[in-house]
Amino acid sequence: MIVCLCHRVSDRDIAAAQRQGCKSFEELQDTLRVGTACGACHDCAQALFAGFEGLLPDRSERRTWTLQAA
Repeated sequence: MIVCLCHRVSDRDIAAAQRQGCKSFEELQDTLRVGTACGACHDCAQALFAGFEGLLPDRSERRTWTLQAA
């Protein structure tokens, strides 16, 4: 979903930035410019950023799955 119309930032963009190491909402604003133009998306973007914290897997770690015969 598009969160910031002014800079075309989606919830996926916010999640990706956080996965790539963005640690604070202020850093997210510097990186994606979300919430820096008209400000209408500021609260929503900040809530999404806080909600994703700790929930997103680190994509740099490879996960291995093993299939077992039934």
